[in-house]
Amino acid sequence: MNTTNVRASAWSGYDRGAPELRRITVALFAAGFAVFAQVFGSQAILPAVSADLGISASQAALMVSATTLGLAASVLPWAWLADRIGRVPAMKFSITAATVVGFSAPLLPTFEGVLLARVVLGLALGAVPAVSIAYLAEELAASRVAVAAGIFVAGNTFGGICGRLIAGPLSHLLGWRPAMLVVAALAAVAAIAFVVLIPRARGFRADVVQPFPLRTRILFQLRDPVMLGLYAQGFLLMGAFGAVYNYFGFRLLQPPFSVPSALVGLLFAAYFFGTIASRVSGGRVARFGALPVILTGIALMLIGLALLLTPTLPAVIAGLVIFTIGCFTAHPVASGQSGIRAQLGRAQATALYQLCWLGGTALFGWVAGIVYDLAGWPATVGVVGTLCLAAAVLAVLGLRVFTDRRPALPSPALVDRTPV
Repeated sequence: MNTTNVRASAWSGYDRGAPELRRITVALFAAGFAVFAQVFGSQAILPAVSADLGISASQAALMVSATTLGLAASVLPWAWLADRIGRVPAMKFSITAATVVGFSAPLLPTFEGVLLARVVLGLALGAVPAVSIAYLAEELAASRVAVAAGIFVAGNTFGGICGRLIAGPLSHLLGWRPAMLVVAALAAVAAIAFVVLIPRARGFRADVVQPFPLRTRILFQLRDPVMLGLYAQGFLLMGAFGAVYNYFGFRLLQPPFSVPSALVGLLFAAYFFGTIASRVSGGRVARFGALPVILTGIALMLIGLALLLTPTLPAVIAGLVIFTIGCFTAHPVASGQSGIRAQLGRAQATALYQLCWLGGTALFGWVAGIVYDLAGWPATVGVVGTLCLAAAVLAVLGLRVFTDRRPALPSPALVDRTPV
């Protein structure tokens, strides 16, 4: 029995045809949009920030890394809080606080002040990625979780698309600060939609005493090879994705492409294909299994990377599209599986996945910038390809080779029950 939370004995989750199922999926789509429009809209303004402030590409990329680091640092505390006050109240409080911070960040006068505000923004946003998958696993029938998780990730990608497509051209026309304010306003509308639409939780009871302390629920995941294999996907694949999207705009500004800066942001429309892929990938799991879908996504990422090395603009754009489809074929599946396959502490299991992909995005999004500044685009693509290959190996090990080595659930009687 999964001990994450005690569900009412008759409660099996909302299934096809239930109006609450639609409300939940639309609400979490909006929440994902609100979060990731603010997180990744800043990717499209990095060249403008670099030119305006006279800083390097890797320094400008701290605009993204600061927020993703804040998110990564906050997911476990938000998961802990959600275990006490409930998933929905935690997400509502988080997204409301983030809306306020999102409006204030562009108004600060110094780059250092903006970076600090971006860290705070990430800390405030953390509840949605931390507990959304656990919420879906508790509120929906098991057969609907993978598809709903794909829709949630589609909201993430669509938010990232709109943030980039709006912020990029506006940063050229009005400046990067007004562009950030417009994205914040768009995210606020989505946040309001989430607060209005999300229904009261039925599969969660905040008054139930956990049979295992928080420490046990976290450390158990880190002993489970299946969970570690899934976490590696988030860390490495989204690290690869962040690296490409952080520096692709800088690459296009240079010969042989020399794309006008006002148009560079529009090329992030390739992200639309990620939205479609994330919606489709969940349905493929039931037919082919999680591992084949993840490996297919990684293979597409590698094909896309090869095209990103070519000197012609149409081939490079095609490469970005294929790379994006591949990433959002694999990532939503791994994210959804982190909730489905958790044997203990579902909220902590899914929060750790979010921590891994956010940490990977922050780390490799910055490290790849150093490589780009020192060695150029081909070396950067080489680093990204290495991350993808490592993810494929770890997926096979975790989801096939070592599946029979999962740890047994500890006995509550043998666990230190000191509250944490």
